[in-house]
Amino acid sequence: MTGEALKQKQTFEETLQRLEEVLAKLERADCPLEEALELFSEGMDLVKQSRLKLSDVENKIAILLKESGQFIPYDEEADR
Repeated sequence: MTGEALKQKQTFEETLQRLEEVLAKLERADCPLEEALELFSEGMDLVKQSRLKLSDVENKIAILLKESGQFIPYDEEADR
């Protein structure tokens, strides 16, 4: 299984856990620069994956609410 396929199979929680591991390694005082760069890059990929998964879930919830007749569109102007 390729790296991309494996990323797609990870749950949101697994992705978040790996992101926490990456952050912990980056916070170490003895993390070599090259490793820190690789970890930073991996962390950015994990953040992107997490955002995509959250966005997908938000869209599915919006569809379900709309289908049930309970959908209330978000009004940014009302929050200001």
